[in-house]
Amino acid sequence: MTNKLNQVIAIEKGAKTRLYSAITELHKNAQKTDLYYGFNKAYEPKEEGSEQFPPEQKKVMLRADDVLSETKKLFAEFLDITATKDFANVSAKADIKIGGNVLVADVPVPYLLFLEKQLTDLRTFIDKMPTLDESEDWRKDEATGLFKTEPTKTHRTAKVQEAIVLYDATEKHPAQTQLITKDVIVGYWNQVKQSGAITRGEKRKLLDKTEAVLNAVKSAREEANSIEAPDKKVGADLLDYIFA
Repeated sequence: MTNKLNQVIAIEKGAKTRLYSAITELHKNAQKTDLYYGFNKAYEPKEEGSEQFPPEQKKVMLRADDVLSETKKLFAEFLDITATKDFANVSAKADIKIGGNVLVADVPVPYLLFLEKQLTDLRTFIDKMPTLDESEDWRKDEATGLFKTEPTKTHRTAKVQEAIVLYDATEKHPAQTQLITKDVIVGYWNQVKQSGAITRGEKRKLLDKTEAVLNAVKSAREEANSIEAPDKKVGADLLDYIFA
């Protein structure tokens, strides 16, 4: 599809404002570490017929793969809108390459400048995402897509009064006793921790790939120096590399 450049400019501002607002809100929520973690707790009494407690649960509200997928979708649309304008606005172009692999060919300088800033922001976004607590041993639950720990068991105590004999009974005096309070184990909590965060290794891989694309954009900008405005779809090509 082709539009006149002035049409693209008229559309661009409103679309970019909408997308940037959505990305900002997503970014803000994605940094709330508590939303990535949850648990299920079930109470197990030590003795049959003793006091029961209802199970406790905290749901995982965010999963890293969902956040990254939505980020990828919004970023791709955001990058494409500006690409449509900038590709038509200048003639100086260069390829974005990593090794011998051309990610995007013939990129104009203004878009390279825009892309450099967006990738810098994306790197910051990824860097601030929560990672799994390395003090825990996590395993991936393929059924839910969440990470889980092995169950841990902790006990619950209750205060129980018990009589102790201070002095035994004699012919002349009854036994002297005293009530004492003891902490007695009455049940157990079995807990499995859950997380929707990513591993430190996964974050490092995403950061390394983002840095590689950012460096490639900087090199292309240095190397480079065209008025119909055909739609440009380049965001997916770049983000597919980062999120692959």
